[in-house]
Amino acid sequence: MARDIDRKFRLTAAVLGAATHKDLAAAFRRINPATPFDVDRAYKWLQGRAQPREQQIYEDWSKVLGLDRPGQWIADCDTEAFLDEVCARHGRDREDLLRRLEEPTSRRNRSGSVELAGTFVCYSHAWSPYFRGRLVRGELTVGVESSPNRLPVSYTEVLPTGALVLKGAMFLSKHGLHVQVGDVTGDTQAITFCLFPAAPPASVLGGLMIGTTLISPDAQPSVTRVVLVRLPAASPQLRSVDAYLPRQGSVAEDLAQFGLHVGDAAAVDLRLAEFLTGSSDGFDQIPVSAYRALADLFDRDWLVGAARRPGPLRVITGGA
Repeated sequence: MARDIDRKFRLTAAVLGAATHKDLAAAFRRINPATPFDVDRAYKWLQGRAQPREQQIYEDWSKVLGLDRPGQWIADCDTEAFLDEVCARHGRDREDLLRRLEEPTSRRNRSGSVELAGTFVCYSHAWSPYFRGRLVRGELTVGVESSPNRLPVSYTEVLPTGALVLKGAMFLSKHGLHVQVGDVTGDTQAITFCLFPAAPPASVLGGLMIGTTLISPDAQPSVTRVVLVRLPAASPQLRSVDAYLPRQGSVAEDLAQFGLHVGDAAAVDLRLAEFLTGSSDGFDQIPVSAYRALADLFDRDWLVGAARRPGPLRVITGGA
């Protein structure tokens, strides 16, 4: 007879960020479209009133969590052993998962959000004119929920000029994820991420990254496609390597050095390149010359019009 099925299913839901039985079933179907995992029966399984009888469910369960264990092990192990294995595989905090396990269902599901806490490696097109044509790597750390639909985050890039560290928040909605980070003093940089809605297990996020150049003679408004890949655990090495990837460098190899298992490196590099590039080059930056030409045109007309408009006399000190 299988042990602690209800608790192990609830732990699985917490790790995957599955807010409902349907979300949990969807995770099983992504692994095996023919899975015998059933939404109606899952309601009883999570209440401890019944347990799966089909061995295939346990085999699918192991794959859903990415465990190097047979399905029978999941059926036979107790909650403690299961928790240890899951935490080791996904780099999760044991005490945090235990707290989530004991929380009332209404609290666990209050935001209806996917579990996103963890470390993501971010890849985007470099904005700096000195590194044009190269990818830049960043680290986005997502904390646990501080309020409904809002998660604390920090974003870091190891630049030649020093580490760029920005703080902010991730805002969750059914229409997508929005991340806003900036320097605590407001003097250095501010970046906005506009991302697709996340779905369990949220192994990767993607969308647009918007801000202005930092290592550049001019602050140019810029936008690039960005991919955020979740790591199984935080990697100290991320804070010690140069943010700019070499030209034609393999992102799959880059991910592997931070502890991510990459099954098919060629496929990873191809899919990432397709997403980041799109139909053009996945990058847009307004030339300073174009803005200055526009400002020159309108400033001249504005100043001519201002001279003709009646108004109070303004005294300007200093030279002009």
